Amino acid sequence: MIVGIGVDVVDIERFGRQLERTPGLRDRLFVPAERELNTRSLAARFAAKEAVAKVLGAPAGMNWQDCWIGLDQNGPTVQVKGTVLAVAESKGVKRWHLSMSHDGGIATATVIAEG
Repeated sequence: MIVGIGVDVVDIERFGRQLERTPGLRDRLFVPAERELNTRSLAARFAAKEAVAKVLGAPAGMNWQDCWIGLDQNGPTVQVKGTVLAVAESKGVKRWHLSMSHDGGIATATVIAEG
């Protein structure tokens, strides 16, 4: 059963400027394994995290460090712990499905939460 669907898009150039203007933003939004990626990949991961937040109803107090995008043999995966895991469990989320892409200056992500 589908618990929720979230979609987000990010303007890559604007996102890169924001990262440059706000030095601590990279550390606040991304776990260490994500931080060294290029801006295009970071923008796609941010879109994925935003899509996860939308699936969960954008809960107050969500810690960006409690959601990250990993990789396995099948591609990108949603990983959650702490605040994000607690809300996901309360909504009955058992599996995450993620698709990310970037082209033409835009990064996009679609997340499906399955219960």
